[in-house]
Amino acid sequence: MSRLGSGGDGHLVDYLRRKQAENPSFFYLQSNGNMFWADSTFRINYSYFGDTVRLDTSYKAHHYMLPLVSITGLNHHAQPVLFGCALLNYDSDSAYVWLLQNWLHAMSGNYPVSITTEPDHRIQMAVAQVLPQTHHRFCRWSIFRETHEKLAQTCHPTFHEDFRKCIHETETVDEFESCWQALVARFTLADNEWLQSIYNARHQWVPVYMQETFFGELYPAEETSSRNTFFEGYVNATTSMQSLVKQYESAVTGWHEMELKADFETANTTPLLKTPSPMEKQAASLYTRRAFLKFQEELVETLANPATKVEDTTYRVAKFGDGEKAHLVRFNPLEMKAVCSCHMFESSGIICRHALSVFRAKNVLTLPSEYVLKRWSRDANVPSSTQQDSLSVRYNSLRKEAIKFVEEGAKSIHIYNVAQDALQVAANKVAASKKRVNQQSLILNQQTPESDKEKKIRELTSELESTNERCEVYRANLLAVLREMEDQKLKLSVKVQNARLTLKE
Repeated sequence: MSRLGSGGDGHLVDYLRRKQAENPSFFYLQSNGNMFWADSTFRINYSYFGDTVRLDTSYKAHHYMLPLVSITGLNHHAQPVLFGCALLNYDSDSAYVWLLQNWLHAMSGNYPVSITTEPDHRIQMAVAQVLPQTHHRFCRWSIFRETHEKLAQTCHPTFHEDFRKCIHETETVDEFESCWQALVARFTLADNEWLQSIYNARHQWVPVYMQETFFGELYPAEETSSRNTFFEGYVNATTSMQSLVKQYESAVTGWHEMELKADFETANTTPLLKTPSPMEKQAASLYTRRAFLKFQEELVETLANPATKVEDTTYRVAKFGDGEKAHLVRFNPLEMKAVCSCHMFESSGIICRHALSVFRAKNVLTLPSEYVLKRWSRDANVPSSTQQDSLSVRYNSLRKEAIKFVEEGAKSIHIYNVAQDALQVAANKVAASKKRVNQQSLILNQQTPESDKEKKIRELTSELESTNERCEVYRANLLAVLREMEDQKLKLSVKVQNARLTLKE
């Protein structure tokens, strides 16, 4: 494994220092051989999607050359978003405490609701110390992988499938406990130290113990088959310190483009509706596509999961032909609130089929607003008026709009030329605005009486600095857009040339 300070990290350090010089909102620290950084975009994304985070230290399990640690979350399309990055020279309690403390500081001290980490004692201690208000969960994927490795040679082939069912298909604590005891007895594993250790830690990784905590997983079972990490496909066991910057930027750009594509699909295409329910149509207009598809799946399932009233405010919901697997839903008609024993809404933010079945029985035609979490909505990352006052938010918003402009502007040579002209007009307006503020400062400095000069100078200096910052942001964005459009123009020209050659043939 590459260690920091060994000479290969100079390129990364120069890159991070340059980023910090270019953008005052860029957060970068180095201490005792450890590095941590958080771009302004990370902080903005955290303000929208910082309810649940993942501390990814999988570099250890995969024997990477680089001790790369990432802190990520899920955006409104259920895609990974980056909240912070680090290179940890020493795998120790103090290193994780240092990382989490500085990350929390970079995120303005806002605690996440939940955090998922590797089942590591040092990380557990650091989370308990720095994030005492946050629900801590161990990564099930890691526990499944390690269980398979430790018991591969000693267990019957059917053990791992039975183990998976015990974890994922039990729905209550009593059901899980009974299933676990039967499992270890059937395979004579009551004395197995590994199984005993993960059973002792069951409250931090078995789903039935954390049903009421938000983790934002639309499809929780996916975690057992894929970690869906931010740097998957970009950083691997052979990635060196010298190539990290390129791979890091590729990952950031790649996921940003994926988000823009998902935004475009959500805004410009209409999903296929499967029922005549006005609630489905309402949800299609509110949710992102990924969130809507999960909601739609639950809504369709209400047809096979009828609700039966068992008390004044309690309903029993069970699938046809499977009466033993029933859920209880408490319904409050005054508040239009339904609470289900499966707690899917609490853990994922999407209302379950059982609550929807009760709504259907009570003729509730539209989804109450409290069941549409903003974090899954189309406008989840649209800043409020107060957020727009932040330089970093303005920067990110401009950049996002600029990328959309690039995609439209590169569709043909004609549109490209129109876009270039529009960008030049925008650049001229920015320059004129900056010049106007400078002139106003000069005139007022000449005309203002001596007694008021100092006050005016302070005010104008502050305004000038603010304008300069905005102009630099605009200029950087315009330059980035122009570079991107030149690249797109070149690609388009190559395609045209290839098409001409094909026609000649």
